[in-house]
Amino acid sequence: MDVTIAEAGEFGLISRIVSRLGSGENTLIGPGDDAAMVRASDGRVVASTDVLVEGRHFRRDWCGPRDVGHRAAGANLADIAAMGAVPTALLVALCVPAGLDIDWAEGLADGLSAEAGLVGATVVGGDTSSSPTLTVAVTALGDLRGLEPVRRGGAHPGDVVALCGRIGYAAAGLTVLSRGFRTPKLLVEAYRRPVIPYTAGPQAARLGATAMIDVSDGLLQDLGHIATASRVGIDVRRDAFDLPDQMRDAANALGVDPYLWLLAGGEDHPLAATFPPGVALPPEWRVIGAVQDGDGVTVDGKPWTGPLGWDHFR
Repeated sequence: MDVTIAEAGEFGLISRIVSRLGSGENTLIGPGDDAAMVRASDGRVVASTDVLVEGRHFRRDWCGPRDVGHRAAGANLADIAAMGAVPTALLVALCVPAGLDIDWAEGLADGLSAEAGLVGATVVGGDTSSSPTLTVAVTALGDLRGLEPVRRGGAHPGDVVALCGRIGYAAAGLTVLSRGFRTPKLLVEAYRRPVIPYTAGPQAARLGATAMIDVSDGLLQDLGHIATASRVGIDVRRDAFDLPDQMRDAANALGVDPYLWLLAGGEDHPLAATFPPGVALPPEWRVIGAVQDGDGVTVDGKPWTGPLGWDHFR
């Protein structure tokens, strides 16, 4: 028998969610008290927050509850990694319609916990409220473990621009879903559950990255944040990107330029970083451009006239 959140009540909901959450080595006090306590061996805590709103960031007919949990956790964990830190904990605020099946909230908790578990982090607390709009707000915490944070403002002319992780897959999957299709599965699943290179953040910090960012809203737009913060120009090469057959086929079938997905699509959460020239990069880091004098972002040395990425208010 299905049970709604209204029937379970607030504390019934909390009890069922907490029962699905594990505990990690960094969690000293988990859910159940007024606040959690998380180990920060470095003495510094990196923090980030993000919010997912139904109808704006996800649709329940496109994503199951576990998918939404993975997406909500991943968006925050990627920001921690982009600072060069190791994620340690998540705090989750959940606002839900009272008539929602409690199974959906449990699935969300499973997805949050599973994604956090990929990096050894755990959900350590949060809050719940009734709301006509389903909303998931997540705060992530991280530990630098002795490294200096990699910010957006350290790029210098002559640095190389490199990318670690998939790009364009989630945007292609979103287009496929928005056109009423459910295949190719590779692209649709990339939208539902991005595959994020969390360990690449601390790796880049150890390699001497001068600037870094989580690509969540579009590569050109997010590289623009580095360019602005560093007061430099960045040029991206189109030929640096692989175009998978399934993406090429989907683009042809849907009448879309696939480079719009690669250069302006978001939600894959790869990490983009700049490195001093001569740094020996591991194979998972692909050089895609260069830092130069000037400002803004160009493609193959020319201004980009297409969309740059996602803007919530545009």
